[in-house]
Amino acid sequence: MENLRQLLASYKTTLVLLLIYAFLMALATFVEEVMTTEAAKMIIYYSPVFFFIQFLLVVNFVLIFIDHRYAKRGRWALTVIHAALVVILAGALTTHLFGKEGTIHLREGETSNLMVMHTSKGVFKEELPFKLELVRFSLIRYPGSSSPSSYESDLRIHIDGEVREARVFMNNVLDLDGYRFFQASYDEDEQGTVLSVNKDVAGRNITYAGYFLLITGFLLMFVTPNSRLRKLNRQLNELRRTAMLTAIFTMLTIGTSAQDKGTSAVMQALQRNAVPTEHAAQFGKLPVQFGGRIMPMNTFSSDLLRKVHKQNRIGDLDSDQFLLGLLTMPQIWMQVPLIANSNEELARMLGLPEGDLAYAQLFDPEGNYKLLAHVNEAYHKPESQRNELDKDIIKLDEKVNILFLLLNHKLMAIFPNENETGHDWYAPGDDLLPFTDNDSLFVSTIFSSYLSEVRRSLENGDWQQPQALLDSIAGFQRKGDRSELINPKKIEAEIRYNSQHFFDKARNGYLLLGFLLLVVAFLRLFREVTWTRVLFKLLGLGVVLLFLYHGYGMAMRGYISGYAPWSNSYETMVYVAWATLLAGLVFGRRNDLTLATATLFGGIILFVSSLSWMEPQITTLVPVLKSPWLMFHVAVTVAAYGFFGISLLLGLTNMLMMCMVRKRKQQLLIRELTIINNMSLLVGLALMTVGTFLGAIWANESWGRYWSWDPKETWALITVVCYTVVTHTHLVKRLKNDWFFNLASVLAFASVLMTFWGVNYLLSGLHSYGENEGVAETFGYLYAALAGIIALATISFRGYRKMNSKVEENKTI
Repeated sequence: MENLRQLLASYKTTLVLLLIYAFLMALATFVEEVMTTEAAKMIIYYSPVFFFIQFLLVVNFVLIFIDHRYAKRGRWALTVIHAALVVILAGALTTHLFGKEGTIHLREGETSNLMVMHTSKGVFKEELPFKLELVRFSLIRYPGSSSPSSYESDLRIHIDGEVREARVFMNNVLDLDGYRFFQASYDEDEQGTVLSVNKDVAGRNITYAGYFLLITGFLLMFVTPNSRLRKLNRQLNELRRTAMLTAIFTMLTIGTSAQDKGTSAVMQALQRNAVPTEHAAQFGKLPVQFGGRIMPMNTFSSDLLRKVHKQNRIGDLDSDQFLLGLLTMPQIWMQVPLIANSNEELARMLGLPEGDLAYAQLFDPEGNYKLLAHVNEAYHKPESQRNELDKDIIKLDEKVNILFLLLNHKLMAIFPNENETGHDWYAPGDDLLPFTDNDSLFVSTIFSSYLSEVRRSLENGDWQQPQALLDSIAGFQRKGDRSELINPKKIEAEIRYNSQHFFDKARNGYLLLGFLLLVVAFLRLFREVTWTRVLFKLLGLGVVLLFLYHGYGMAMRGYISGYAPWSNSYETMVYVAWATLLAGLVFGRRNDLTLATATLFGGIILFVSSLSWMEPQITTLVPVLKSPWLMFHVAVTVAAYGFFGISLLLGLTNMLMMCMVRKRKQQLLIRELTIINNMSLLVGLALMTVGTFLGAIWANESWGRYWSWDPKETWALITVVCYTVVTHTHLVKRLKNDWFFNLASVLAFASVLMTFWGVNYLLSGLHSYGENEGVAETFGYLYAALAGIIALATISFRGYRKMNSKVEENKTI
């Protein structure tokens, strides 16, 4: 019995249980993908084995707390954090045993009190102690778009002989006698609503108490003198007092190659006769409704050119010059190879040259669309059965359709109708019958007149008349904008944002400064002289200024969009780069190499964000993201990725140095960087854990349940568990060495990649709104990186053993 107690109170048991826990959760996400959500719950999440593992973790926490006398030793941060985890698990158990969850379906004018519950034992119905009547369901869309902005259910509640009015919509919950009602779905005819119902007062309160304790514990980790983080800080200071440490690094070179595609004679002629940049810029200021929001024409043209051509410019022309040229000289532009196509098989199948395609090339001499049969075949296949060729056919068809709509003036909604209560604007090629009298005459002729004047001005060089017509269109927009959708300050800010290219400049600056910082750190390794120290500080100041510029760009994007600028993959990558620099600046004061690698890594992240499969356009938010919790949850969670990224770089750097370092001062440098790595992991773990549970609170306010085992939230928890294991390896004697810790900090980053990218492309779930096409292509690089890490780990282990053996020899001597 005593042996069993020792086993249950062992730190080894802690790590083993956590790894089993993470493995079962990871397995469950793939079971859910192959089978169903209910199958994953029955087989794993709600299985006796899974509950038993959680029970053993609680027992393990309690016994370790008793045996190691955390409270008596003043280890308050550890005490509160582990107590919080026990309370959270107790809350989850309470929810599972006593919580109720179901749905209620209502049609307009219908009254009901029946809640339908789907469980592993079947479908059950339960009567609520009150009745709900659906007065009206409203699906509100973004202006000029089919994208939903909000789902709203106006209800009449019959309770205790009274009648109350209430409205339920996403992120706006109805609380009633312990029951909570959330907007879940709606009928296709938009005449009915589906509300999710949840009753879990005890479980929710216990769990929220656990979250509060957890945040308190992490705050104590930063302030109490006996916390692990403060202890590592003291070790670092002590290490610095023993020797003068300098940095070693591996020279990283990033080669870029540019392919000159050449410019055809047609393209050269178009560039010589292009609309002047001054007038194109004036055209770019014109407000246009697209994608559910009002934006300047400059943004509209940039987004379309990037979508069709995969570049921000075509030849020497900017996006505004391209769009005006396409509209004024359509027959010539149809001959220009501007449609990006990277699928050689598709080009051969259509009998077309490889590379970019011209619009005219996709039609035969009789005007038949060459892609038509292939597009129909691709769309008739289930999405899961489409191969790469099918997907590329669909993408090419989308680009052709965009050009078709542009050529027919059907995509640029520039005319608001002051006589309509709706918010939709009209394009010049739309049916303009809703306009009456003088307005009808104006909208039907003004745009074609403007294009005619542009063509005339290209010949005579006088641009006064086109500018006057532009001013007339702008005046009509102001007069017809009864809904006040045009915000001149935001339009101006967006044009300024587009022209600045904040993140491209930050990317180039980070890569240059990061490389120079590494060079200077290398020079200081061999000889510490005043000028190298001064140069490093000046470069560091440049990083700080660039970091502020990067943050200003994010703030401007947030002002333009009206929401926190980290709601999709592109914005999140930009924020991860910013968070990585923040982590580098925090720990860069401790070690030069930390700042250098963080700066370089920030540039690499921004480089990835600028790749063609990323979509940098500002979009509207799906209803669930229209919540203040977006700012807190995503900001805290993604900030953790920055600190984990620093740990990844430090882990790789240390293993590289272990392959070749033999001198004592270089061994001390490895030890210093390992301590900084550990501190970075602890900060990242605190942010990731808090961010994950803030996400649980958001989920409870949006979907009526704080934890639903959605793949995204499950992998976030797996990431927390993985980094918990890494930060606890020092408690096991055989694992307490710098080589294993650094290797573990590198391997743990795989859980971050799976959470951030992999879930969107390998799994499905509630968090699919942030995905992009094309990321799957990067998995080959990840496999290659894994092979490289395995090779590096093998070589560095041998170097680490030799390094330690020399230390032992020196001690013997």
